[in-house]
Amino acid sequence: MSQFNFVLAYVTDPPRSAELYARLLDAKPVESSPGWAMFVLPNGIKLGLWSRTEVQPAPTAAGGSVELGFPVADDAAVLKTRDAWVALGLAIVQEPARMDFGFTFTAADPDGHRLRVFSPAGQ
Repeated sequence: MSQFNFVLAYVTDPPRSAELYARLLDAKPVESSPGWAMFVLPNGIKLGLWSRTEVQPAPTAAGGSVELGFPVADDAAVLKTRDAWVALGLAIVQEPARMDFGFTFTAADPDGHRLRVFSPAGQ
């Protein structure tokens, strides 16, 4: 069975999205063009930001139907990340809350893609 290691997000403005994700991931894209940007993270996962007008076949859904998860060390890191992301201008769609899996909040990037930061329960 193949291993999953690549996420594609369809975006309106790949250079603008790449600038934001460079800050969120503390990484630079390894590829970029007006219609595309790609990050390769230290754990091997790749994130591609593709202009939604160039995707074939054309996308049928808008952002917000999937989440990217960002685990952090503890509840204080959840709160610190929330404050940092608000300062970057991200919309907070769920304020910090305790859920079955841990302490979490959810933000949305400019295209509506959900970004969930969480401190796993039991840590």
